[in-house]
Amino acid sequence: MKKIINTPNAPAPIGPYNQAILTGNTLYTSGQIAINVKTGELVMDSITSETEQVMKNLEAVLKAADMTFENVIKSSIFISDMNNFGSINEVYGKYFNAETAPARETVEVANLPKFVNVEISMIAIK
Repeated sequence: MKKIINTPNAPAPIGPYNQAILTGNTLYTSGQIAINVKTGELVMDSITSETEQVMKNLEAVLKAADMTFENVIKSSIFISDMNNFGSINEVYGKYFNAETAPARETVEVANLPKFVNVEISMIAIK
């Protein structure tokens, strides 16, 4: 059985999907972009601040499922320019312990929703 996870502390879905689905002990998050939930505006003044907002949004979704970044076992990072990899990786790395960090792929794509520079989704387990 699946449980829908939605929180007002992360951006509302902009299509026919939910912020996350919990099935058994496994949480699948939808991709998050840098929408500031308080203002509804995109945070795109720098790749660093954009990535920070994405991670804050993911943190809110994880919290709504009673999880933290320690529960994450897999991340998928989609970026519009591989030249931003270092900056994105630096911000992303602050949220994980290097010894227990999740598996991950980072893929450069042609475009992302709302033409943002980074989108991240995660899989976590309790």
